[in-house]
Amino acid sequence: MAGGSQRIYKARIKSTQSLKKMFRAQELIAASRIGKARARTAAAAPYAQAITRAVSAVATHTDIDHPLTREQGGKRAAVLVVSSDRGMAGSYPASIVREAERLTQQLVADGKEVLLYVAGRRAISYFSFRGRNVVQAWTYGSERPTPEIAEEIGQVLLEKFLATDDEDGVSELHVVSTQFVNMVTQRPHVVRMLPLEVVEGVVEAGDQEILPLYDFEPSPEAVLDSLLPRYVQNRIYAALLDAAASELAARQRAMHTATDNAEELIRTYTRLANQARQADITQEISEIVSGADALAS
Repeated sequence: MAGGSQRIYKARIKSTQSLKKMFRAQELIAASRIGKARARTAAAAPYAQAITRAVSAVATHTDIDHPLTREQGGKRAAVLVVSSDRGMAGSYPASIVREAERLTQQLVADGKEVLLYVAGRRAISYFSFRGRNVVQAWTYGSERPTPEIAEEIGQVLLEKFLATDDEDGVSELHVVSTQFVNMVTQRPHVVRMLPLEVVEGVVEAGDQEILPLYDFEPSPEAVLDSLLPRYVQNRIYAALLDAAASELAARQRAMHTATDNAEELIRTYTRLANQARQADITQEISEIVSGADALAS
């Protein structure tokens, strides 16, 4: 019996060592990629700030009624859920879908019909398994999103928002993604993207900088028609970049924890294997002594 236990523990040690190597490799890969992901997020920030200031200038210095800034009266809301294409990232995918479910329940309580748009295989699998209707889904390489996928998603959602038919269009758009705070903290984040809420006003917070006066050619409406779609696509791209950095940080942390747990399991199985081996040796000695006593008597 003890010999069988030794074989079982040795097999478990071997399999756990293989898992440990895989976990460690995933941790190192995530650690090597997260720096680039954070650099891409930082590189996109100046453009995001510039286009936000431009939209703010148009909204501040004109008094126009534009579809992207006007409150809609419809009863349909679109929710874009930004998740990961891969697992092994701890609770990262689960936190996103929980936040999406919370938002969905809130919108339904407000009398809205929710249309789901999903980016990332993990969220797609979640909603498909539960039989939830997803209008459109994207698998986009969540660790390294591209401006092209953000433009594609933005165009689809803008067309849905600008549709004149109440049966086809939506009155508002929400984006559920993950905000990267630091390497330890990444939290689910909900933004109402449309109707547009200008986040910068006449005076910028902190530096009391007054926006200059502008003349708009050919017209403020034409400028908004050009700027606001770009603004929405940029906000979606920023959400994808932030989610990529969050995913990699969560994966690095989860794989580090998994590696530590594997090492602890290996130590435990090694101790149990040694105990089984000692019990086997003790049993063999007892059998030899018993046999010798029997021969002597």
